[in-house]
Amino acid sequence: MWRGGTAAWGLLRGGGAGSPRAASGTAAAVHLRQRLEKELEDIRGAGTWKNERVIASRQGPHLRLAGGGAGILNFCANNYLGLSSHPEVIRAAVEALEKFGAGLSSVRFICGTQSIHKDLEEKIARFHQREDAILYASCFDANAGIFEALLTPEDAVLSDELNHASIIDGIRLCKANKYRYKHMDMQDLEAKLQEAQKHRLRLVATDGAFSMDGDIAPLREICQLAQKYDALVFIDECHATGFLGPNGRGTDELLGVMDKVTIINSTLGKALGGAAGGYTTGPKPLIDLLRQRSRPYLFSNSLPPAVVGCASKALDLLMESNAIAQSMAAKTQRFRSKMTAAGFTISGKDHPICPVMLGDARLAAVMAEDMLNRGIYVIGFSYPVVPKGKARIRVQISAVHSDEDIDRCVEAFTEVGRKHGALP
Repeated sequence: MWRGGTAAWGLLRGGGAGSPRAASGTAAAVHLRQRLEKELEDIRGAGTWKNERVIASRQGPHLRLAGGGAGILNFCANNYLGLSSHPEVIRAAVEALEKFGAGLSSVRFICGTQSIHKDLEEKIARFHQREDAILYASCFDANAGIFEALLTPEDAVLSDELNHASIIDGIRLCKANKYRYKHMDMQDLEAKLQEAQKHRLRLVATDGAFSMDGDIAPLREICQLAQKYDALVFIDECHATGFLGPNGRGTDELLGVMDKVTIINSTLGKALGGAAGGYTTGPKPLIDLLRQRSRPYLFSNSLPPAVVGCASKALDLLMESNAIAQSMAAKTQRFRSKMTAAGFTISGKDHPICPVMLGDARLAAVMAEDMLNRGIYVIGFSYPVVPKGKARIRVQISAVHSDEDIDRCVEAFTEVGRKHGALP
């Protein structure tokens, strides 16, 4: 073993400082440790430290936390349809595990494609009414893999300034000309499209529903501009697939532009069973190209069979009935209207992501902790997850929340808000 590396690692871990190995550590390792500790202390001092609470039960509207805390109401999961613990979804995962094994130990093109992977891709394409689909380990990987494979230095990509970090990172990886337009500002997008006319291909990239603010992209207007300036439209539907639109197909269905959006990326890890995985769906030649060129696809293991089984059953449930998807609207409206009446500012509109805007990072963290003391599990969001000065507690409504659950959450917010000066 390389002794210098071992000594440096020992110093970073914080153990064995007096041992012979640690004594031979490099000055660089000591300096790195000091710099990291200072950076961590700055995060704590700014009130933006993020603790990880440990759950000792299944995901659902009611949780048990490790070390106690049973009967906690959960209002911060992406479990929009309550399918993470749905008995049929769990049963499908067990059956897939028993029939197809724990995993493939391979990427797709070597020996990592099973019949269930192809079946799920076909089902995703059918659900979104597209030609084909390709699976990834996550939607982060799908976003990391599409722009580099599709766009060249001759092309241009136009991105909403508040797009998800994975879209931003994916765009950074590609060599296309990059334009950033103001959040949902159609005048600015049009100006950028006019400027980008000199490029071969223009791709407008936007979240369908923005995860931090709970607002929905103006897809009708985006598609109109794309048509006017001969551009393509890409949307990330992670916070829309399964519950927005009459049949839960997403923002393009909600806003009546399914035939005008070219590419959709989304996740299996939120409303569709909540396990893991992501995908791209769109024109078959694009999907074929991604199988040949997309680096996260080519160099990542296949999705485990249990995860594929979960997602496949979740899609079956959605395509059999739209009842679960339609149940979301009334519950979302109940929470938003009651919180607004209590005096809180709730960002976004008509989306189960309901950010309670507080501004101050410390206030958001302290209020979230006090909410937990009252049996309500929520998390404060602060920089760098959201811009400085725009800290909030992001509440997320699920189809499996009862009206009583929602009312209890509002009551706790009102008590805590008054205690900490967030309400008069």
